[in-house]
Amino acid sequence: MGSLGPVHWIIVLVVVATYIIPVAQILRRTGFSGWLAVLALIPLVNLVLFWIFAFAPWPRDHSAA
Repeated sequence: MGSLGPVHWIIVLVVVATYIIPVAQILRRTGFSGWLAVLALIPLVNLVLFWIFAFAPWPRDHSAA
């Protein structure tokens, strides 16, 4: 008890592969740091970041001006 077994590490890898990597890729394409994807795992912080992300100026908006 208290240590991570092989099954736990597999779960961690699956979460990283299916959640963190795509979120980081989306953030990088829109001009944000990919490291913000790590914060997406923290409850309530992810909601705040989602709102900041949604209402921030996007690179596409700057190219049209």
